Amino acid sequence: MAYFTLNKASLTHNYRFLQQLFNKEGMTWAPVLKLLCGHEKYLEFVLLLGDEQVCDARLSNLKTIKKLKPSVETIYIKPPAKRSIKNIVKYADVSFNTEYTTIKWLSEEAGRQNKIHRVIIMIELGDLREGIMGDHLMDFYEKVFELPNIKVAGIGTNLNCLSGVMPSKDKLIQLCLYEQLIEAKFNRKIEGVTGGSSVMVPLLIKGIVPEGINHFRVGETLFFGTDLFENNTIEGMKDDVFTLHSEIIEITEKPSVPYGKLDKNPSGELFEIDETKFTEIQKRAILDIGLLDISKVDFLKPINTSLNFVGASSDMLIIDITNANRAYKVGDIISFRTDYMGALRVMNSEYIGKRLI
Repeated sequence: MAYFTLNKASLTHNYRFLQQLFNKEGMTWAPVLKLLCGHEKYLEFVLLLGDEQVCDARLSNLKTIKKLKPSVETIYIKPPAKRSIKNIVKYADVSFNTEYTTIKWLSEEAGRQNKIHRVIIMIELGDLREGIMGDHLMDFYEKVFELPNIKVAGIGTNLNCLSGVMPSKDKLIQLCLYEQLIEAKFNRKIEGVTGGSSVMVPLLIKGIVPEGINHFRVGETLFFGTDLFENNTIEGMKDDVFTLHSEIIEITEKPSVPYGKLDKNPSGELFEIDETKFTEIQKRAILDIGLLDISKVDFLKPINTSLNFVGASSDMLIIDITNANRAYKVGDIISFRTDYMGALRVMNSEYIGKRLI
């Protein structure tokens, strides 16, 4: 069985790196844990690193987090669905919101549960995912402030999550100005201005985040050390928190191109034959992992860079080991790094084991 490992030392290193960075700037942050898909062993370890706040976009995951650590403050980071309102109030201390009707439902449910539910109002700054348009903001807040059992905990925005719009100093200043306008008009203090996700970390390192931004949600950079501006690893962070491991179940020398009448394979692909390679022989390794386990293979990067992908079916992955820099045999393990979306697919697969190392 293929398995996925989380390296405790590397994750601890990244967590402390970010903690020191935010402490230095006088800001707070919350890990985004949706990548872990509610896996209890992984969650238990992360909650040991720090337990002030955590974010997730799945209620089942927040339920697990509350079971493991009731004291942790949980933040639901997408607008709630109507049929989830009861459990949002039950398992999320804070939720991101963009609809007055939804906040009214939260207010009513919070009253039934004898709670004060905190909301962060998301503002649209150009990426065109969730968020209130600035023109409607004041009217929106005027109605929300009148609701019982609701406390406005802050305002926020999301960038680079749908359309790829990158954050900038100007956009963050605009978010801060919205905060100042709300405070001035309604004589209410807005505690938190949550400026964004992992994409914001490089701006913070460069010292160009406006003073009014005081909170961040970080997932990808915590787990991968990623600089989303430069598409590389931030200096001083680790990129080896997660590794996928798969066992070789066959090694055979075979022709490098298929032979016989060709049609589309089950994935809808039609191979093009390179006639110049008819006489080539390729040494191939078949691994015990396939599309059923991970849905795609384009996010996998062999740690041994002398290996090359050939293709994948539902149950098997084919690797060209002709020019491998070591001798492989059946039963050996081949390991891969993944990107964020790849790790999300792997974590969501019940066919892949999960281990802490």
